Amino acid sequence: MINRIRDIRKEKGWTLADLAAACTPPTTAQTIGRLETGMRNLSLKWMDRIANALGVDPETLVRSEKAAHPQVVATLGDGGPEALSEPRDAILATDLGGDGPLMVLTVQASTGEYRPGDQIWLRQLDPADTQRAINRDVLVPRPGGRFAFGRLIDRQGTLVGILPPGAGQKQQVIDTPAWVGVAEMLVRKL
Repeated sequence: MINRIRDIRKEKGWTLADLAAACTPPTTAQTIGRLETGMRNLSLKWMDRIANALGVDPETLVRSEKAAHPQVVATLGDGGPEALSEPRDAILATDLGGDGPLMVLTVQASTGEYRPGDQIWLRQLDPADTQRAINRDVLVPRPGGRFAFGRLIDRQGTLVGILPPGAGQKQQVIDTPAWVGVAEMLVRKL
């Protein structure tokens, strides 16, 4: 794998010192330089720190440049698949634009329409923006490190009402959640 810290840093117009200062906790420009050149091992901890400072997903820092970018080569319509006149780059989940950070919920057991192995990609919203997520599947943090997942069916003041997937489930009401993650994409292996 090729370390892409330098490329991403330069795309943002940052110096080594800028990136070092943006890390939490701050580090030195020399350390960033050593990580970029491979003189120092890029551990998972360093990947997380640098990715957070750059505002990218950690995996972006080590994505192979030798691997071709996925291409959209055909479309599936009423008449079957048709080739595109010119292939174009596919948008990966990590490349999706948006206001809030992305997060992933993995499905371990069949729940409603979701199957084991599914990944539900969610966009984090501020609770004040939850009206945009009415009638969409959401993940909401609860006290004690737990979560509620289901269809957002109601919002009144600081209360949000979630209807879990599956038959016979009762509505859950969460008061003053820190954020709401609204489902944007389902990834399912064939």
